[in-house]
Amino acid sequence: MGSIVGKAMDDNLAKMQEFQLNTMKMQLERQLQMQNQMRERMMAMQISGARERLNYYGAFYALVAVGGLGATLKRKTPTPILPLVPLTFILAYQYDMAYGTMIQRMREGSEHIISDEYDLLNLPAGLPTFETIEAARLKQKGE
Repeated sequence: MGSIVGKAMDDNLAKMQEFQLNTMKMQLERQLQMQNQMRERMMAMQISGARERLNYYGAFYALVAVGGLGATLKRKTPTPILPLVPLTFILAYQYDMAYGTMIQRMREGSEHIISDEYDLLNLPAGLPTFETIEAARLKQKGE
């Protein structure tokens, strides 16, 4: 009779372990999905912010261009339009970030670093372990 109870307990234990494994797997999949969705939303906010900055910067650039052109025509010297040279580079950068291929180039660069220069990504003291985290916690707590 003891073996029947023991076998039933073993079966229940195996079922519980399988259930826990499936639950942990599902939880991990959900966490990964949530992290990816948060990453996508953050990237969308960055792109949207770049587009908004481009609108303001474009208006500023146009104002400087019109004012500089007017002053150049009035004074008969090109000095007032000289600020347009660096501002043009900045405008091009902003446009590339907002509507161009900068993000694709950054992604390709990141993939290259991960595949070919992974040693640049290593943490100075390696990955934190439970022991190092616990030691720091106890040290901070004063134990």
